[in-house]
Amino acid sequence: MSDFEAIVIGGGHAGIEAALALARLGTHTLLLTQNPDTIGRMSCNPAIGGLAKGNLVREIDALGGQMGILADATAIQVRMLNQSRGPAVRAPRAQSDKSLYAALARKTLETQPNLSIFMDTAVDFLTDASGKKIEGVVTERGERIGADVVVLTTGTFMEATLFIGEWKGSGGRLGEPAAVGLGQALRAKGFAVGRMKTGTPARMKAGSIDFSALETQYGDPEPIYFSFLEKDYGRPSLPCHIVWTNQATHEAIRAGLDRSPLYSGKIVGRGPRYCPSIEDKVVRFPDRDRHQVFIEPEGEYTDEVYLNGMSSSLPEDVQEAFYHTLPGFENAEIVRPAYAVEYDYLEPSGLYASLESKLISGLFVAGQTNGSSGYEEAAAQGLVAGINARRYLDCAAPLILGRDEAYIGVLIDDLVTLSPKEPYRMFTSRAERRLALRQDSADLRLTPVGIRLGLVDEGRRAAFEARKTGIHEIADLLAARKIRAQDSLLSEVFAPHCGESLELALRDPKIGALVDAAGQDPRAFLDAILPELARYPESWVTTATLDARYAGYLEKERRLTARVEKADRLRIPAAFDYRGIIGLSKESVEKLEMVRPLTLGQAERIPGVRKSDIALLYVVLVR
Repeated sequence: MSDFEAIVIGGGHAGIEAALALARLGTHTLLLTQNPDTIGRMSCNPAIGGLAKGNLVREIDALGGQMGILADATAIQVRMLNQSRGPAVRAPRAQSDKSLYAALARKTLETQPNLSIFMDTAVDFLTDASGKKIEGVVTERGERIGADVVVLTTGTFMEATLFIGEWKGSGGRLGEPAAVGLGQALRAKGFAVGRMKTGTPARMKAGSIDFSALETQYGDPEPIYFSFLEKDYGRPSLPCHIVWTNQATHEAIRAGLDRSPLYSGKIVGRGPRYCPSIEDKVVRFPDRDRHQVFIEPEGEYTDEVYLNGMSSSLPEDVQEAFYHTLPGFENAEIVRPAYAVEYDYLEPSGLYASLESKLISGLFVAGQTNGSSGYEEAAAQGLVAGINARRYLDCAAPLILGRDEAYIGVLIDDLVTLSPKEPYRMFTSRAERRLALRQDSADLRLTPVGIRLGLVDEGRRAAFEARKTGIHEIADLLAARKIRAQDSLLSEVFAPHCGESLELALRDPKIGALVDAAGQDPRAFLDAILPELARYPESWVTTATLDARYAGYLEKERRLTARVEKADRLRIPAAFDYRGIIGLSKESVEKLEMVRPLTLGQAERIPGVRKSDIALLYVVLVR
């Protein structure tokens, strides 16, 4: 008999969601972590959300996950990004009190029934005699802990190395040891293991910075929530600041490039394309005379600030030189130097869309171990891995969200199908149906899924049912209210719409512009026309009015993706014999056998698979 039903390796953002999902679904679960004091620690920027990432957090919350609640409870500034643009690309972002976030994450785990925490490091897996089925883990201290499923979420710690100039040392974060042993064990078992790189900027003492030389950035005055529970925790709102690099900054960086591990060949792993180090920016964009830097507070009770946009692995004396060229930073004190970390990751093409390993059944992998970047991407994978580990135990079909259902579906499909060779970051441009995947509609799309899975408790379910009913009532009000001649006294844009319903009138871009000008609360404009809206929460009105305004575009999205949805519904058996199809190209056979797609839609998205081969595969599958 196993010691536990499930073991989750790692206490980062993926591990938190995986462990909570398993335990909440009634699984006897162990969270194995190198240090319980570092559970939920923010290795890099002290923030949750952002463009597309905020959508992921809202989807995690809608399914019954924890990240949205933690973000709301620890926020020190919240903004809705891209308010000047369309709703498909708007997303919430919060600065978090990083110490409080970690403390609340740990408390949530410690008080969760069915969940135990144990301090040790996993160095190998236990498998059955065939080596194809998981049976537990082996730890650094020689413990052999049995389990029926294992979720691997090592983040940036597996065989990790830190770099600051000519110095390098073992570690997953500065001051914290790497997880040594597991990477070698995975290679020996036949896993495709690669190296990736990420980095972080220096932390500076806020009291040593002249903030009068910086531009101030405040949070939004209206309340903004990640969780659909919309609980007000009474958090403070602290300002961020903006500064720009200059020619002196770039000259100081160029002077130290010969000592950079990034350019000397010491670092072999690929870094994040969309979050490059400051030296990478200076080299890749020599025509740019300045780069933007956001100065972000790390918490309410710390004097440290984070320099978003200035990660580096240059030597410490070079860091001292270029950081001090920033306006207001002439006398700034570095509390923690910038550094890079290189770590092992597993090729995500070795996973099914359920995030289960193709090599060892019962082993699920999530987070940066899969080659992704960011807390939000990690948490989303962790939640799905935890859900599917439970469903594996129940011999139930895995949860696989479609690209038309959730950003989480886009994320996982991209990882296991494209198997990126650099840290993957979620963007709105990656989603074909991003208007349907708006951040405000995540609960309408996914909370019914969470209810079916058993992850949504009664309190959340009741809140969801009330919100869904309210949105329907608002839609009925919009459809029933007819535009009258006197409405043109409020604005002349109503004149051409006399006799139409408000629902249809809202589709006029000119009227939509008036609603957008009202900011987060569309009632600021609509209340004069439809006073009944005053009894509904702002977020309900926002969702209902956006659905009305963009109904035509949403229908167009549905039509355009109908063929893809049909292909995604066409399942491919796990042991399908591609070599048995006469006429299928050798290249396509190799790609299909490597990825082992679960649907024809996924097969179609594999780079290198010919369209003619997809057509042939379709014919065979239909037969």
